[in-house]
Amino acid sequence: MMNWKQLLTNKRLGQEHRHNERHDDRTEFKRDYDRLIFSAPFRRLQNKTQVFPLPGSIFVHNRLTHSLEVASVGMSLGNDVARQILAKNNDFIDTMLPEIGTIVSTACLAHDMGNPPFGHSGEKAIQAFFTEGKGAHLQERVSPETWADITHFEGNANAFRLLAHRYKGRREGGFVMTYTTLASIVKYPISSTFAGKKGKFGFFKEELPIYRKIASELGIPQLQVNNGTATGGSMTVEGAAYARHPLVYLVEAADDICYEVMDIEDAHKLKILSFEETSELLLGFFDSNTQARIRQRIIDEGITDDNEKVVYMRARVIGLLEKCCVDAFMANEKEIMEGSFKGSLIDEIAKKQRLAYGKCTETSRSRIYNSKPVLDVELSGFKIMDTLMGAFIEAVTYPDRFYSRQLTGRVGSQYDINSLDLETRIMAVIDYISGMTDVYALEIYQKINGISLPIV
Repeated sequence: MMNWKQLLTNKRLGQEHRHNERHDDRTEFKRDYDRLIFSAPFRRLQNKTQVFPLPGSIFVHNRLTHSLEVASVGMSLGNDVARQILAKNNDFIDTMLPEIGTIVSTACLAHDMGNPPFGHSGEKAIQAFFTEGKGAHLQERVSPETWADITHFEGNANAFRLLAHRYKGRREGGFVMTYTTLASIVKYPISSTFAGKKGKFGFFKEELPIYRKIASELGIPQLQVNNGTATGGSMTVEGAAYARHPLVYLVEAADDICYEVMDIEDAHKLKILSFEETSELLLGFFDSNTQARIRQRIIDEGITDDNEKVVYMRARVIGLLEKCCVDAFMANEKEIMEGSFKGSLIDEIAKKQRLAYGKCTETSRSRIYNSKPVLDVELSGFKIMDTLMGAFIEAVTYPDRFYSRQLTGRVGSQYDINSLDLETRIMAVIDYISGMTDVYALEIYQKINGISLPIV
C-alpha cells in the first residue's frame, strides 16, 4: 500500500545531497512548474502539431495551448482531490498534500514535451524506420533493450528522458525536478521490453536506473512481468514494471478531458462538424433539464455567435467531467493506493457521461482524425521524419564518411552525436529529431534534399 506522506517529496533528482539556498517563498513544486514554463523545450511546443495543421487564419490547438489547458484542468483536479482527502483525514494537514494541485499541473505541462514533430505520425515514423525501413539492419548491432526502445519509440518515455537524462554537458538529473513531479508524468511505468502489443512504455533503458531510484524513494511497488504483462510480485526477467504513482491518474484524466472535448471544438471551428452536430455531442453529457438551462443561459447572455455558443457548452462539459473524475478517484482511492486499479478515471465516470464521451471519441475517429487536413499533415510529416531519420542514422552508422561528418556537424553540442558507442549515437539522433518543431523539421528536410539553400 502506497502512502501519501512518502509519495510526496521535494527531493530533487541530481541534488539529493545538496542544500539549496532559497531567495523567495516558492515551494519546490512551484519551482518545478516555473522551470518548465521558462524552458526552451516547453516553448517549442507552440510549433508542434496537436491534431490539425498549424493555424493560418483560424487558430486551433497546438501542443503548447493543449498543454496549458491540460495544466489548468489538472490544477483543479489536484486541488479538489486534496481537499477531499484532507476533509476525511486530519493527519495530512501538515504534509505536502495541499500541493497536489501544483504537482499535477506541473506534470500536465510536461506530459507532451517528449512528442516529436507532426504528432503521432512522427512517433510512427521513428518506429517504422527501424521496423520497416532502412534502420532494420541495425537490430544485430544494438542490444535487445535498445532495439525495443527504438522500435516502440514513445513520446511519454521521451518526456521522462528529456526531464531526467544527463545529456552531454548537462548536470546530473536533466532538469533537476522533484522526484514526485517526475513520477507523476510516467503514464506507463514499464520497460519497452514488456510493453506488449500496444507498445506503450514509460522509460528508456538508460533511464531505468533513474526510475528505479525514484520508485524506491516514493514507495511505488514493483510488479512482476510475465510474457509482457505485469501481475505483481518479484522480477525474474530483464526490465521493470511498476504501479503508477496515484497522481498519474489525475494527469491522465486532465489530458483525456481536454483533448477529446477541445478536438470537437476545433473541428467545429474548421467546419468539419456542423453547429448542430457539435452541440448535440456536447449537450449529450447533461440530462434534459440541464440542457434546457444551458440553452436558456446562452439566450440570456445574448450569445449569438455559434463559435461562442460552443465555447460555453465546452466549458460546461469540462467542468462536469472534472467533477466526475474527482469522484472516480475518491471512489477508487483504496485500489489506486494499492496499485491494483486498472484503466483510467474516465472509464469510471457515470454511465451517461461515459456514453457521451464515447460518442465524442467515435466522432473524432471517424470524422476528425481521418479528415483530409489531418491526413495531409500525417502523410507529409511521416515522409519528412523518415527522411531525417534515414539521413542522420546513416551518418552515425558510418561516421567517417565525408557527408556524415558534414551532417552531424550541424547537430547541437548537447547531443553526444560523436560518441564511440553506436547506441549512444542512435539515441542522440532520436533526441535531436524528436526535439525539433514541425517547421524546423521541414526546414532541415528541405536543406538536406537540396530543395532550399541559405540566402546570404
